[in-house]
Amino acid sequence: MPTTERPPIPTVRIRPGTPYPLGATWDGTGTNFALYSENAGGVELCLFDEVGTETRFPLTEQTAFVWHGYLPNIAPGQRYGYRVHGEYAPKRGLRFNPNVILLDPYAKALSGTEEFAGGVFGYVPGGDDLTMQTGEQRGAPLGVVIDPVFNWVGDTKPNVPFHQSVIYEAHVKGLTMTHPDIPEALRGTYAGVATGPMLDYLKELGITAIEFLPVHQHLDDPFLLDKGLTNYWGYSTLSFFAPDVRYSAEARKGNPAGAVAEFKNMMRALHDAGIEVILDVVYNHTAEGNHMGPTLSFKGIDNPTYYRLVAENPRFYFDYTGTGNSLNVRHPQTLQLIMDSLRYWVTEMRVDGFRFDLASTLARGLHEVDQLSGFFTIIHQDPIISQVKLIAEPWDVGEGGYQVGNFPVNWAEWNGIYRDDMRAFWKGEGGLASEIGYRLTGSSDLYQNDGRAPYASINFVTAHDGFTLRDSVTYEHRHNDSNGEGNNDGHNHNISWNCGVEGETDDAAINALRSQQQRNFLATLLLGQGTPMILGGDEIGRTQDGNNNAYCQDNEISWYDWANVDEELLAFTKKVIALRKAHPSLHRRKFFSGRTIRGEDIQDLVWLRFDGQTMTDADWSNDQTQSLGLFLDGDGLDDVDAEGNPLHDDDLLLLLSSSYVDLPFRLPDLDSCEAWELLLDTADDAAEEQVRTGDETTLKARSVKLYRCVRG
Repeated sequence: MPTTERPPIPTVRIRPGTPYPLGATWDGTGTNFALYSENAGGVELCLFDEVGTETRFPLTEQTAFVWHGYLPNIAPGQRYGYRVHGEYAPKRGLRFNPNVILLDPYAKALSGTEEFAGGVFGYVPGGDDLTMQTGEQRGAPLGVVIDPVFNWVGDTKPNVPFHQSVIYEAHVKGLTMTHPDIPEALRGTYAGVATGPMLDYLKELGITAIEFLPVHQHLDDPFLLDKGLTNYWGYSTLSFFAPDVRYSAEARKGNPAGAVAEFKNMMRALHDAGIEVILDVVYNHTAEGNHMGPTLSFKGIDNPTYYRLVAENPRFYFDYTGTGNSLNVRHPQTLQLIMDSLRYWVTEMRVDGFRFDLASTLARGLHEVDQLSGFFTIIHQDPIISQVKLIAEPWDVGEGGYQVGNFPVNWAEWNGIYRDDMRAFWKGEGGLASEIGYRLTGSSDLYQNDGRAPYASINFVTAHDGFTLRDSVTYEHRHNDSNGEGNNDGHNHNISWNCGVEGETDDAAINALRSQQQRNFLATLLLGQGTPMILGGDEIGRTQDGNNNAYCQDNEISWYDWANVDEELLAFTKKVIALRKAHPSLHRRKFFSGRTIRGEDIQDLVWLRFDGQTMTDADWSNDQTQSLGLFLDGDGLDDVDAEGNPLHDDDLLLLLSSSYVDLPFRLPDLDSCEAWELLLDTADDAAEEQVRTGDETTLKARSVKLYRCVRG
C-alpha cells in the first residue's frame, strides 16, 4: 500500500529537459518528463518506489504550456504520476487539486488498474462536486517508464487491399480464455493470441484482419464493481497510449511495463500469419465521466482543454456519447493528443487500422456534425494515419448523430443499414427487394456519389453490441437479467426471429431452420459486395444466452465456448470465405456500371426473377418479392490484378429466397454457358448439382444458392 508519510526531499537535481515529446521518454541514461496544462499554476512530478514511497520534483520549466524536466538515472520500470496545482473552481470549469495523484495522458504503460479505495475524487464524495477534496487521493494507476526498443526485423505488414479484406471482430480475452490448447497462464492475453493454436485457427478460417475491441487501458465503473461485474468491452478509456494490463501475461507476473513488448510480439505473430490488426478506439470520451465522476487524469490536469464544457455553465459537460463527457476536439492540444496516440499505435505498435467508436462525436465542430471538422482534415493530411484502414462507427447519441454514408473519402463505415435490412429480409419481412439489391452490391446509394468504393461499406449482421448470430435466430427478446439492471438495458429493436420458440429447444425442425438461417446470414454477408465483418465466435455457434448487451460480462457468457464448437457451421464459414477469396467478382474494387459485356446482350450484373426474367420496376416495388437472382459476368470486372493484368472470373449466379415455401427458379440461358454448377447451398452443405442452362432448380425455402457457369 502507498505510504502517507511526508515525501522525502529530492537528492537529485532536476534538469530543464525539453517540452517535446510529451510523456516520459527514456534516452538510455535518464528520462524526460513533459506534461501539457495551459491553466495550471504549478506541476509536481511524483516518483514512486516499489513500496509506494513518493518523491516530488517541481517542474519549473514551462514552454508553450508544457511543463517539463529531465531526471538522470531514471530508467524503464520507474512509476510516476503528477500533482497539478491551480484553482478548484468547478463553476468556472477548473478542477485542479494537488491532493490527487494524476495519470500522465501520454503514459505508455500503467502500473495496474484503478483502486477506488485509494481515492479517485477531486471533490468530497457524498455531496455535490463543489467542495474540494483535502485528503490524499492515490487510486489512479501510475505511469511506468518504458524501454521503447523492440526488434521488428522481419516484420512485414500484410497490407491487404480493403476490397479483399474479411474482418473478424474479437475480444483479446474472450477469444482465448477457454481455449484448451493454449497454456493456462497465457489465456486471455496478448501472448495467448500469439500462440500457435490461435494463429492456426485464424489462418484456417481465412479472415484477413482481426478487429480487437478496445485494448487501450480502461476503467471498471464502480456501479459495475458493486454488482460483481466489470466493464468487459472496455469502452471507457483511461489511457490512449497504454495497452491494457488486464490482457497482459507479463503484467500478471508483476511486470506491467512488459505489456508493451507483449503487445508488439502479438502484432509480429499476427503479421507473420498474414493477418492485419484493427483497433477499436474510443477518442470521443474518457473514463472520468461527468461533473460527479472521478478525477484520474485529464480532468485534474486541464479540464477546459480536454473536455467539451457547457459554455454558459462550464461546471457541466456536453455529452454526445451517453457516458458523461465528450472530448474537446476543437482544442488544438486535444487534437494533438489524439493524433499522437494514433501515430504511436501505427509507428511504434505497428497496427494496421482503426475503428472509431461513436465517430460522429469527433466530427462535431460546435454542435452539429461537420464532416470538414479539424479532426478529419488533420487525418486526411497526415502522411502516416491517412494510409491505414480508417473505419467509422457513424453515429453518436446527439442530435443529427446518425451519419451512415456521410463520412469523407478514405473512410469506411460500419453500415448499420445493411445490418437492419438483412435481418429484416431473412426474418421474412416484405417490401425489401430494392434495399437488398443495394446492400448486396455495395450500397451504392450510400457511397457511390462521394468518391468512395464498395469496400467503404463495412457489412455486418452481428457485432459485439447485440445478439450473436446464433442468438439472433434463437431469441426475439433480450434476456439481460445477469446485467443487474432489471433487463432494462440493451436494445429493444433486435430485428431477430426465434424460428418459433423463444430460447433453446430440442425441436429438431426448429434447430434445423436455425442452422439454415445462420448459414443464410453468413452467405449473404460473405458473397455480397462491400467489406464483410464477422462477429468472432459466430462461426462456431457462440451464444450469450440471449444477452444482447454483454458489456459487463467477463465470464462464460462472453468468452468463446471452445468445448462446444458447431463444427458444421465452422466448416461452412471456411467454405464461404474461401469462395469469396477465389472469385474477384465477389469482392469488386468498383461499383457495377450496368455496361454491356462481350458485345452481347449481357451486362456486368443482371437481376433476375424466379422465372428467369429480368426484374422489372414492379418487381422491385412489390411487397411480395422475397426471392432474387443476381448474375455476375466474369468479364465485367473492369479491373486489373496487382501486376496490372485484366481480371477475369467465372460467370456467377447468386440466388436467395426468404420465402417460407420452396420455389422453382429458372437459371439464365446463355450461349456461352453449357450448365450451371452448384458451389454452395445453405439448405444442404453436401448438395451437388449441375443444371443445364435455361432449366429450373428448386430453391428451398429460406435459402441461398451460388452457381458458376460451366462453359461449353
